[in-house]
This record gives sequence, C-alpha cells and structure tokens, in this order.
Amino acid sequence: MRVSVSWLREYVDLPAGLPTGDLEQALVDLGIEVESVVDLRESVTGPLVVGEVLEIEELTGFKKPIRFCRVDVGAANGTGEPQEIVCGARNFAVGDKVVVILPGGVLPGGFAIGARKTYGRNSHGMICSAQELGLGDDHSGIIVLPEDVKAQPGDDARPVVGLDVVVEMEITPDRGYALSVRGIARELSHALGVPFRDPADAPAPGATAEPAYPVEVRDPVGCDRFAARMVRGVDPAVQTPGWMRQRLTAAGVRSISLPVDITNYLMLELGQPMHAFDTDRIAGTLVVRRAEAGEKLTTLDGVNRTLSAEDLVICDDTGPISLAAVMGGETSEVLASTTNVLFEAAHWDPATVGRTARRHKLFSEAAKRWERGVDPALPLVALEKAVRLLTDLAGGTAGAEVLDIDHVAPRTPVTLPVDLPSRRVGVAYSPQRVAELLEQVGCTVTGGADRLAEDPGTAGTAAGGGEVLTVTPPSWRPDLTDPADLVEEVVRLDGYDRVPSVLPTAPPGRGLTWQQQRRRAVARSLAERGYVEVLAQPFVAPELADQLGLPADDPRRPAVRLANPLSEEEPLLRTTLLGPLLGIVKRNVGRGQRDVAIYEIGTVFHPRPGAGAPPAMGVDRRPTDEEFAAADAVVPAQPRHVAVALTGEIEPAGWWGAGRPAGWADAVEAGRAVLDAAGIPADRVTVRAGERAPWHPGRCAELVVDDVVVGHAGELHPAVLAALELPRRACAMELDLDALPAAPLVSGPTISTFPPALIDVALVVDDSVPAAEVRAALVEGAGVLLEDVRLFDVYTSEQLGAGRKSLAYKLTFRAPDRTLAGEEAVAARDAAVARAAERVGATLRGA
Repeated sequence: MRVSVSWLREYVDLPAGLPTGDLEQALVDLGIEVESVVDLRESVTGPLVVGEVLEIEELTGFKKPIRFCRVDVGAANGTGEPQEIVCGARNFAVGDKVVVILPGGVLPGGFAIGARKTYGRNSHGMICSAQELGLGDDHSGIIVLPEDVKAQPGDDARPVVGLDVVVEMEITPDRGYALSVRGIARELSHALGVPFRDPADAPAPGATAEPAYPVEVRDPVGCDRFAARMVRGVDPAVQTPGWMRQRLTAAGVRSISLPVDITNYLMLELGQPMHAFDTDRIAGTLVVRRAEAGEKLTTLDGVNRTLSAEDLVICDDTGPISLAAVMGGETSEVLASTTNVLFEAAHWDPATVGRTARRHKLFSEAAKRWERGVDPALPLVALEKAVRLLTDLAGGTAGAEVLDIDHVAPRTPVTLPVDLPSRRVGVAYSPQRVAELLEQVGCTVTGGADRLAEDPGTAGTAAGGGEVLTVTPPSWRPDLTDPADLVEEVVRLDGYDRVPSVLPTAPPGRGLTWQQQRRRAVARSLAERGYVEVLAQPFVAPELADQLGLPADDPRRPAVRLANPLSEEEPLLRTTLLGPLLGIVKRNVGRGQRDVAIYEIGTVFHPRPGAGAPPAMGVDRRPTDEEFAAADAVVPAQPRHVAVALTGEIEPAGWWGAGRPAGWADAVEAGRAVLDAAGIPADRVTVRAGERAPWHPGRCAELVVDDVVVGHAGELHPAVLAALELPRRACAMELDLDALPAAPLVSGPTISTFPPALIDVALVVDDSVPAAEVRAALVEGAGVLLEDVRLFDVYTSEQLGAGRKSLAYKLTFRAPDRTLAGEEAVAARDAAVARAAERVGATLRGA
C-alpha cells in the first residue's frame, strides 16, 4: 500500500513539518510494517520547473525520431530566453505544458543533467517522463500537464507533478481496513492524537423502488450486498484530471480512463473496490452466481480463463462478463467511446475471493482487499462519490435510481471480561481505559464496573462473577471477532512499549523428551555420514502416486486435500516423504549438482475417512482433555518418518583414486544407522529382501524391528526414475520413526583399554539365507566377549555348489578387565560358528 502524505492530510490533521522518521515510527508503533518513507521532493535536486513548448523541429537522418524543441521556462534559466532541448518523445505538441529539469539538476539515481551537444544540436536540460522523476513505471512518453494546471512557465514543478512524501506499507492479512487512505488516516489519528475526518461519513441516497439496472443475486452468501448507480451521457473525450492521476501514480496505479480511474481512486481512498460497466455492451439482466465448471471468460488482462464451479461471476444473457471481485471482462469494459456507465459496488465473501485469486493466479488490487475484508457499509457512499466525480468532470446525468440488494448480517457483540487485557498482557488497564481505547477503534462499548456511574443498567457479569464489557465492533473491522482480538487492540493502541519485557522462569528438571532426543540423535547420525538435511514442503500433486507406482490398494494413495492450497497444482498433503525429497534431488541435479545425499525428518499425513468435523474450540480458555481427544480423533494421523535419497558418487573420485557410486547398500546402511542412533540394539534388527513401491523389486530391503516392518531401503524402480526425471540407479530409504519401540537414550559405550582379538570366519550357507540371520546367530553364540561383527565379503563359485554362498565376517573379541587369552577367543569363535550351524545350517568354509 502506497499513499502520499498530502492525501492523508485531507482526513487527518498531521502536525505541520512532521518529520518522516516520526511518521514512520507512529505507524510502526501501531503494528503496521513500513517498507519505506520517501520524500520525492528531495529525490530531484536543482531547478525542476514548468515549461511551455513554443516550437518543435523534427530532426531526420537518425535511427529514431528526434525533436529539437524551444521551451519557455520563464526566468528559471536566468535569461528569460526559450530553452533549447533535444527530446525523443512524441506525445506532446506546441502549446503543451511540460516538466523541465535544467542544467545543474539531478534526477533520482544520481543522474546529473547538464548542457551537451547531441544529434547535432545543443541541448540545455531535459523534458521529463514520470519514470525519470520516480513517479511511476510509465516511460512511454513525457509528462504533459493538464490544461487546468494554473502553474506558469518557470514555476516549481514539484507540487504540480505530485512530488510528495510517499509512504509504502506492508499490510498484514488481518488489517484489510489499512489498505486505504481512510484506514491509514484513522490509524495516524490514534497514534498522534489528532482529529480524523472520515471520508465515508457522507450522505448517500438509499435504494429506490426502481433499480438502476436489473440485477439478480443468486448467491447471497458469496455476495451479501450488491449496489449500483447509472450515469448517462458522459463525455468520453474528457481526460482524468491531473490531481487524480498524480495520486494514482504515487500509489502505483496506472491511469486508464476517467470512469476506471474514479473506481481506482475511491478504492484507494475508501478501501471499497468498484467496477465500471459500459451498459451499452451489456445484454439483459445482470446475474450474480457461481460459475459453471468449464465456462470461459476473457478478463481485462487479455487472458482467456477456464472457470471453476467455486468462482463467483457476474453474467448477462451472453454468459460471464466479470470474474466477481477479482477482475472484469473484456466484453463489458469501459472503452474510449463509452457514454453510459454503470458503477457497481458490492460486498463479497473473502474466502471465496481468495480462493479464486489463487486458482487463477490473479492477485488484483481488488482481490487483495476483498480477501482481507472490506467494510460492508461502504457501497452506497462509494457510489455517490463516484457518480458525483464523473458528472462533475465529464458531464452526463446521474440516474435517480439506486440499486441496493442488502443481505449483510449485523455484527455479533463480543463479551470481554474487563480484566482480561490485564491478565493476558501483564499491564494494569482500568475498565475505563479499555473502553476508551476500544471506542477509539470505532467499537460500541457498554458495561463494566467503572462505567456503572455513567450507565448503571449496562454492566454485565462474566460467568466467573467478574464484570464484563459488551463490545460491538465497527463494520470496517471484520477481524474483531473474539475477546483475544479486542485485547490485541487495547495493547496496540495503548502502546506495545508499555508491555514489560520479562522472560518467564524456566521450570527446573525438564529437558528434551526421549522422542526429541531420538530425533536429534538420528539427525546427527545421518549428518555425520555426509547427508545434508532438507526441509521440503509437505504439499504434493495428485499425480505423484502414479509417478511413484503405488498400487491401487496402497494405503499411501488416499491423501488429505487442502481446502485452500498454496498452489492448485499441489493440493494434497504427502503420505510419504519420498515425493518432495526426490523433487529436491531432481532440482539439484538439474542445476548441475550430480552427487546428492540428502535426508529429511518430518511428518506424513494419513486421512481418517468418516471422522467428521472437529469440535469448535474458543480462545477464551484452555480446551478440555476431552475436546483435545475429540479433535485428535478427527485430524489426520501424522506419524513422523525419516527418509534419505542419494544419487551420483557416494565417495568422490580424485587423485587418490576412483570414486564409488551410491548403491542400494548405502541406502540400507543409512537405515541401519538410523535404527542404531534411535537406540535399537542390533540383535533386534533384521534386514531382509522385500518388495514395495517405489523401490526396484529385486533391490529392495525391509527394515524389521522385533518382527515389525518399520521401513524400506534400496534402489528405486527404473519406471519411477523415468517418471520423476531422476538419474539411473538413484536410491532411497524411508523409515517410520513412530513405529519404533521406545528406547532410552543410549549412553556412550564403555571403552576397554585392553587389546582386542581379531578373528575372521567364512561360513557357507544357502543363497536364500539372509546375511542378517547369520550375523544374529554369530552374536548369540559368541556371548559377551564379542565386541563387533562385520560382514566384509560375499563369495559364490562352482566349488561351493549351486545355490550356495560364502559370507565372511570379521569378529572382534575384547574383555573389559583383562587381555584375552587366545584359547578364550577361539572358544568364543567356535561357539559362534556352532550357533550359526544350528540356526541356519552354516558350515565353516574350508573345514
């Protein structure tokens, strides 16, 4: 939101000579984020004057049209003689008044102006465009001042062109009223304690029996108020006056035509978006309804849009002519020949407008205001101002008929315990002070202990026995719906600087929960192995399930659909971490990062079909345990997973030798590392062959803890890699952390200072026997002296026989209190081999 200070001064008595820093601080103190405060008067230094074009000579022989002009600048040049200036613009003629910067002046950006020879002529200064003066983005031509400008050649051009102090603010979504001069002026009146004059406090005629134009509203929920006025016989040749163009330009709005500029001007002033129709281009009755899915509409930006059944549209007999509250259509827009104008001012449902704007990626100034909330009391006032401006400037006859279809519900009073602001904030606010501040906002306040003397019959009593205020918010504050909202207003207007900055005392004896400790241990373990943590968006596209090759009955196919997604292309919540994670791999590979190893710890979302709606929970108290339980039973299940994805080289090549590409075994090892960091003993973990999308059926491993499958790891299916445009042989692992049994945080191991005994064994088993089962048997048989066991070789040959393989393990034995004798280590090894022979039929190779 950009607005000039001179415009604000029309409605709020700002102190004369108010420093820009004080103005900015006043807005910041009210919770309004100020992007910038720019004094455009100081952005142009030196002589900037009004000039009148006396002569124009067209220069030829150059690549582009060039004009040599003689311009009257009065006595500003010190001689009174016409100023000679070379100019490339062609949108002015002899007799026009223009803006001239003379030699010695400096334009925004430090562009110094001097006298120089160009195109064979001497040029002494520059005739300026709006862009060159920092007034806007229009550089198509120089500024031609309107005929009604009273400034004479040589006068200072700064006030003429609107070089003023311009404030640019970022308005939060709950402060829609501040997207207007009216709203900002009211805020400044609170901050500075100066009078405010409401531009909407003006008389306006009400609805008449005969409507201004036949209109039918079929959706009073989406449009609870629709008003219209007609002006006939407008002179289409009349241009927008300079003062209005200057204010629009300072606000960043391009001037289009007088009727359209009037609607934009009033939108900025009052906060009421409007639309102007050319009634000669409308066929039949106007109908406000929901669009039919697949209907088409070409909006004013020239885009042919396919409408959704949720979109609100304004139609005539030909079909949709306007995307309601967002942008008008080409078929009914005001043209240069328009003489009969129908002004429309309505009140639209914010949620519907917001969804429509996002669906069509059409974030117009009107839509920005509607989705934040607009005062429903404004339509008739805005129409009266629009009609008066148009008839005063362009003639025509204002129709006596006024259409006003009004279904706006009255505001619901809010009950506020008088001590709630003090209890919530920690600052003592008297009931009288609370009521005074809320009345400044525009609320109607009754009740309260301190107000009994004023009105003994209005005090109320809260459920707990305390006094209450009954507060009815004003129509321009749709964000005030709960007691907490009113508390925020009290604190904001009284001053955030009065709230003490006191840190609460941390309760003793509390640290991280075991779940938090587990997540940190898992993250640290993966990071130590070279994986980089990422935070992916949890939103996915509907086609992701097909791209991952999930079967029709896979429980990961049903997904939660968001009612208001950030992107219509990704309206679902993820049921697996792999989709967004693999998207990040693709993005990195596409940008030249070929070796990628990333991980994420996050939640996935599984819907609960038929769970119903959650209970309504207010903000005035803590919900009960029963309410929490009822809400938890409705919201989607959200187990926490960990996943890794890797492609390229896991060990880079260099002068030291060749690199090693990432493979399925690395993904499996990542799963083992996660389970180890989570405190799951190795003897409770089994890794076995499995089959699950999106992994390659022959290169997929199940991660099993206590006979429960908790995750999968391996190489991704080639069809999945092709669908997601990922490199060949890419691998991944995903594991459900919440499915793991509870385990205390593992303390550091006891380090023995005695030497180990290292013994290798090679065992021959059937091909079908998993290496993990052999390892478990060795661990069980070796007893407490076994410190570590590691598989270091897998061997097959004809000598071993068909369907047989050799698994070679490195056994490490160590005692904590002594040096092991050779006989002890051999005995432990023999016990381990015997146990493997008993459990899996293993035989010692070479025996």
